[in-house]
Amino acid sequence: MHFKFSGRIKEMFEFLSIVLILITLIMISRNVSKMVAGTAETQNKNRVVLDAGHGGDDPGKIGINDIYEKDINLAIAKKVKKRLEKENIEVVMTREKDEMLGSTGGEVTKVGDMKARVAIVNKQMPAITVSIHQNSYPEEEISGAQVFYYTHSSDGEHAAVIMQDALLAADPENHRKAKANDTYYLLKRTKGTTIIVECGFLSNQKEAELLGKEEYQDKIAQAIADGILRYMEK
Repeated sequence: MHFKFSGRIKEMFEFLSIVLILITLIMISRNVSKMVAGTAETQNKNRVVLDAGHGGDDPGKIGINDIYEKDINLAIAKKVKKRLEKENIEVVMTREKDEMLGSTGGEVTKVGDMKARVAIVNKQMPAITVSIHQNSYPEEEISGAQVFYYTHSSDGEHAAVIMQDALLAADPENHRKAKANDTYYLLKRTKGTTIIVECGFLSNQKEAELLGKEEYQDKIAQAIADGILRYMEK
């Protein structure tokens, strides 16, 4: 048996079809919004990533007194970790021993190392990432700790300013300011707030000797930990 639908019934079916399509689009939109919100919520506000720069075959800067940047970076990072954990902050280290990270084609390279560090940070989604380094300059008299942030990150700038101020506890005579940068790989590629702390100049005799001593490393580590905690209180 065959039925012939009137024009009015056809119009009703067309209207219902449009309504169903609109409802489907609204539901999809809401699900997408939830997914985006869920991604944002994955940031752990109680987690910090500490990145001890260089390591393994990559010594970093070599001091005027022959100390290696990679060793100082790791020593300070471990001290910062202990201080933060006492405040019940979860700390993730990109490295905890003298090694390079990652590999390219089975061979460990600087490129692979940097990509591995970025991958760790982006997986952990911390409240802040602090990469610890030491500086160097052709003119020996240049000294002082300095903090770098990604040029296009207002939150990074805020964190860097706080950290630069905290570092005065280790060296009250340091008049350096937090500085923007748009070329450092770690700053450009990591998600969230990332800053680089150059703790001092290994090309400066006095500062290199201080950075090689545990007592001064303790002062720097405490200053960095304090800066992190102040930022996380925002």
